[in-house]
Amino acid sequence: MELLRGAIRTYAWGSRTAIAEFCGRPAPTAHPEAELWLGAHPGDPAWLETDGGETSLLEAVRADPEGQLGAAVRARFGDVLPFLVKVLAADEPLSLQAHPSAEQAVEGYLREDRLGVPLNSPVRNYRDRSHKPEVLVALSEFEALAGFRPAAGSVELMRALAVPELDPFIALLTGQSDADGLRALFTTWITAPQPDLDTLIPAVLEGAVGYLRSGATTFAAEAKAVLELGERYPGDAGVLASLLLNRISLQPGEAIFLPAGNLHSYLHGVGMEVMANSDNVLRGGLTPKHVDVPELLRVLDFHPARDDTLHPHTQRDGIELVYQTPAPEFATSVLILDDENLGHEVDAPCRHDGPQILVCTQGSAVVRAKSDEVRIDRGSSAWVAADDGPIRLEATEPTTLFRATVGL
Repeated sequence: MELLRGAIRTYAWGSRTAIAEFCGRPAPTAHPEAELWLGAHPGDPAWLETDGGETSLLEAVRADPEGQLGAAVRARFGDVLPFLVKVLAADEPLSLQAHPSAEQAVEGYLREDRLGVPLNSPVRNYRDRSHKPEVLVALSEFEALAGFRPAAGSVELMRALAVPELDPFIALLTGQSDADGLRALFTTWITAPQPDLDTLIPAVLEGAVGYLRSGATTFAAEAKAVLELGERYPGDAGVLASLLLNRISLQPGEAIFLPAGNLHSYLHGVGMEVMANSDNVLRGGLTPKHVDVPELLRVLDFHPARDDTLHPHTQRDGIELVYQTPAPEFATSVLILDDENLGHEVDAPCRHDGPQILVCTQGSAVVRAKSDEVRIDRGSSAWVAADDGPIRLEATEPTTLFRATVGL
């Protein structure tokens, strides 16, 4: 077991304070810090702090896959860590995006290989062969758009905005199944000529302003999101697409799960993400990056998102609060040390095979494994190899540890 130093990713939508303050570093930072990667992704692996200096987690896994990953994980996923943990901090909206299924990822990767698209090309969609389901657990109040809402809900929202220019599009959502109507309208907007968007979007923004000035509250969050997106991305079809998506607000500790094909955009907040170890993203707007509309339409799931899918159930088991998600690549939970569990050693067995990544989000704890012990404070992390568990914990103050492991 070793302390784990994450890799910082800087993007324009990130925060100059959130990740730095979480990790105990001076803030503000010179550049917006968007993500702290804790894993063995080749694009930016984390680093193990060993007695002999820092070692890449990616190289440690390659050098000893049996000890680091365990037999069960190797049998299912090969000699790679199948999940990636990120601390995400969004001060501005992320792109409107979706991720492919496992089958779509393999097909797309091989297709782009045959076409000779380099892996590092900005127009490459598929950088690996994996799908990318993900769960985000909020560390602060967190705002997002995720999954298509039932067509009737979008019709009600658009009528509430009282924009006559929307009337022809409302008609596309009626008289057919939700999935067919949402596909027709989203496709119409995402492929609309720019002059049409330059006429329709300002009308929608004006309608949102009028709605908020009226004092109505039913769709206040949706109207505010439309205005924010319209200001940051004028003339972008993603502004219209937001009218078709669920507007979600999470409190700290609440979670959202995003399966393949779920169209989403994180708007604002800090969260802990766990995902399959993939970098496959199909973008649909709200970004200056490459947008491949035909490929996005191919992978999207236009069925309205089910609430029990978007918001995973939780189950308490002793000190562990488990977020129940279906992906075999990862499992996510929170270890809570308080009250009678303070001041003495507490067992923290893991119900899953394989390694663990622990991130302290509150307090401080000593983590003991077979080979060693480490202390992790708020913002610090530890790697527990498969052959080093189970672990035991000891804290003298209320402490919360975020745990990610393989979902087998």
